[in-house]
Amino acid sequence: MRKVRRKRSFMIKVMLIDDEPEIRKLLHKMVEKQPDYQVVAQCADFSGAVVEFTKYRPDVIFMDIDLNGESGMECAKVLTELNPKLKVIFATAHSEYMANAFEIYAFDYLVKPFNMERVVKTLNRIRGSLMGNDGAEAGLPDKLTRPEHHKDKLFIRGRDQACLLNTNEIIFVERLDGYTNIVTAGEQFKTSISLGEIEEKLGNEDFMRCHKSYIVNISHITKIEPYGRWTYVVKFKDTDATALMTAQNYEEIKKMFM
Repeated sequence: MRKVRRKRSFMIKVMLIDDEPEIRKLLHKMVEKQPDYQVVAQCADFSGAVVEFTKYRPDVIFMDIDLNGESGMECAKVLTELNPKLKVIFATAHSEYMANAFEIYAFDYLVKPFNMERVVKTLNRIRGSLMGNDGAEAGLPDKLTRPEHHKDKLFIRGRDQACLLNTNEIIFVERLDGYTNIVTAGEQFKTSISLGEIEEKLGNEDFMRCHKSYIVNISHITKIEPYGRWTYVVKFKDTDATALMTAQNYEEIKKMFM
């Protein structure tokens, strides 16, 4: 009887950015040995990385620090602006840039020559986070509560319309693909207004700039879970959408409720 191969429910797309073809070949073999992973693109320079990233929209990138004289760090910053939830794994011979890498919320930092066991462990953690299996919660109660707040209004002008939102209905705000997205329980509103401008307009202790690309309404948070080494994923009531939070802001929010 012929065995039918079960179709996988999802595939994690990976992009390799390194100016050494041998390294790309090695990483390609390492990645595709793991279940649920597929290398969808490879490139050797900054401009090629942006073009290929826009075309293939990978979930994970392996990034070298030195791209034939160009900065892999700057390239990673550009790509995370296009997708703040992108998982960046720096794979490099330069161990001295590790601290700088985690400032842009790198998921991991691998130093050449690569340890296969370490690569597998990192890919397993990414798979777990994407499948909603991040492990134990980060020690916060299931639901955070805040004092009743004023029903302030926020005026948002989009391309086709203007909206007047109650700020207490805003769950979080994210910067994504060159625009700002405001998430409420029932709708999402897109605007060209910068995240900094919205943060200033909100000007209220219920909101926290928890990440370079996110502002969250603390009263809507239900869970905060680990998401890589220095980052957390924030979950909310009334939406399946999630935000990211830095380790430093996680420590701050813990102090608020202890």
